[in-house]
Amino acid sequence: MSGTRIETFGCRLNTFESEIMRGHAEKAGLNDAVIFNTCAVTGEAARQARQAIRKAHRENPAAQIIVTGCAAQTDPGMFASMPEVSRILGNEEKLQASAWLAQSNRPRVDVSDIMQVKEAHVPMIDRLTARTRAFVQVQNGCDHRCTFCIIPFGRGNSRSVSIADAVEQVRRLAAEGHNEIVLSGVDLTSWGADLEGAPKLGRLLSELLRRVPELKRLRLSSIDSIEADDELIEVITGEARVMPHLHLSLQHGDNMILKRMKRRHSREHSIAFCESIRAKRPDMVFGADIIAGFPTETDGMFENSLRIVDECGLTFLHVFPFSPRPGTPAARMPEVEKDVVKRRAALLRAKGDERLRQFLAAEVGKTHDVLVETPSIGRTPHFAMAKFETAMMPGAIIKARVTGASPSHLQMGV
Repeated sequence: MSGTRIETFGCRLNTFESEIMRGHAEKAGLNDAVIFNTCAVTGEAARQARQAIRKAHRENPAAQIIVTGCAAQTDPGMFASMPEVSRILGNEEKLQASAWLAQSNRPRVDVSDIMQVKEAHVPMIDRLTARTRAFVQVQNGCDHRCTFCIIPFGRGNSRSVSIADAVEQVRRLAAEGHNEIVLSGVDLTSWGADLEGAPKLGRLLSELLRRVPELKRLRLSSIDSIEADDELIEVITGEARVMPHLHLSLQHGDNMILKRMKRRHSREHSIAFCESIRAKRPDMVFGADIIAGFPTETDGMFENSLRIVDECGLTFLHVFPFSPRPGTPAARMPEVEKDVVKRRAALLRAKGDERLRQFLAAEVGKTHDVLVETPSIGRTPHFAMAKFETAMMPGAIIKARVTGASPSHLQMGV
């Protein structure tokens, strides 16, 4: 093995930051190394990272193994105890070019207090390697303290990238042939609160679309509907270049559980939000994160989560069985039995599969502009997976007709 390999876990922010690290490592001449950019959302994510580290060491014992990301930030000692690991970098350190220099005298465990970081220091990248869709980080950290979430302790408090820097980054990626940009953040809809004048996310979208006219498609990674401002709603419902797909940080469908999660919305707000958006843009589709088996969740409370899938008209579900994270309030709450959590998660996933099948079946006969990701696979504006009968050029946007539907994807004819 030669050069540097990066294994990325978790969110779109990590995908973007892996490209920053790739550039730093290449400029520093780092050779024969494997970088693990970890996730801390669940205990399973951390377990998978440790397993992958051991596997990489077995395959190449001479390789330098560097671990970073949210799991490294929140629990550096866990990775420091692994003899396979050469260095541990915090989430702020990994973005600094100096941390990657071979002559650096920085310690093996190089993790600072992320809560002391007050500004978004995000180096520019020119393109995302091997990706047609480009992720752009415009916000980092979170000021909220949901009782189940460890991520603020991995990412720090909310920090925003300026409009000027966001425009420049999007312009660079569009110039390099990325026809679709996905704006990403830990709490994307809190963007701007720390900037002069406290602009809202809707202002950022308006400026990006106005100042980067060559950008063909703009997508949002995830939003908290309670923070959606009027201009944001106007842009996502009225601008054709903004894709008709919103992923909601919903988390649950029962008001008591939402309160115990310390969420700021109610089930009624979520339902009304989806109805209002769909009234202005009828083809909008919604995805959502939902946690199954949160502590104290009864059968009736769980039924409210099942029902909200239909009441919000959700198409894409990300279902997470509750995973207690040490140091969070939810980890001290009375747990639901593990087999019950597993069964409820399976029921939610089955509900999501049913909703997706219904949506895909209704798409047959329609025509869409599909962003080609590989020669045989692309994504429609609604983020449905599309498979081509003949090879296509990755990165291109192809007008294609839906000729058939399976439970997981659309079949396209050109």
